[in-house]
Amino acid sequence: MRYPSYLNLYESGDLKERVEKAKEMLLSCRVCPHNCEVNRMENELGYCKTGRYAIVSSYFPHRGEEFPIRGIRGSGTIFFSYCNMRCVYCQNYEISHFGEGREVTPEEIANMMLELQDMGCHNVNLVSPSHVVPQILEALLIAVEKGLRIPLVYNTSSFDSLESLKLLDGVVDIYLADLKYLSREFGRKYSKVKDYPKHAIEAIKEMYRQVGPLQVDERGIAVRGIIVRHLVLPNGISTTKEVMEFLRSIDPNMAVNVMDQYFPFYKAKEYPELARRITQTEYEEALSQAEGFRLILD
Repeated sequence: MRYPSYLNLYESGDLKERVEKAKEMLLSCRVCPHNCEVNRMENELGYCKTGRYAIVSSYFPHRGEEFPIRGIRGSGTIFFSYCNMRCVYCQNYEISHFGEGREVTPEEIANMMLELQDMGCHNVNLVSPSHVVPQILEALLIAVEKGLRIPLVYNTSSFDSLESLKLLDGVVDIYLADLKYLSREFGRKYSKVKDYPKHAIEAIKEMYRQVGPLQVDERGIAVRGIIVRHLVLPNGISTTKEVMEFLRSIDPNMAVNVMDQYFPFYKAKEYPELARRITQTEYEEALSQAEGFRLILD
């Protein structure tokens, strides 16, 4: 077996087959749980406002991620524009809501991956990838043929379809997955999606099945596994107790980042319950509910 895992799929020819299956999903789009059924190959637009080609806002070595992801030389982040969620408190709303960026071909994404590798990045970090899995796989095939040899990080809100995730089995070595809340009502009200808990639970179980617990090298840098991020929201909106109980049911030693940096960005101030930062007490309570996990606090 070779590492990164996608090299095995490439050598067997399976990676090329995955690309073709993923492109078929664009014909009547079912790439994410919205199942818009538009023909994105003909540039018909659904919820994600993305047609045949992905839109990228920026790419660069990111040194603000958790240490196992950023390591010493940074994580090679590619920010995909638009999103399949509409969180009212999104700090990157210019990208996720307004689509700031430019349309790029798979060849251009492949060149971004290779450039990030040449910069010394430990991995290629795909941010908001859930709606562009086919385009990512197309780009990966090209990049591998040109010499890509660093692992992929799938940096997601967890509003992912199982069909798309199964195409990534053996492709992605590291999952960086948000779990926002386990309340159907809050998912609808604050992220504008249906059944967020159902889809996020299924997605995180599938990610864990594929890659298992976080594994790091001798420097503490991730080589495989899953890290779950949980942003603490004010007034108990993040349902932290329920989130931690669910994660504990998968793996009581799960690598978890309980994040305290919530700020009422974008439209959050239109919701009184979201219109402030969290208190130290709220954060400490969240940490206590995460007791026993492998906490990653930076």
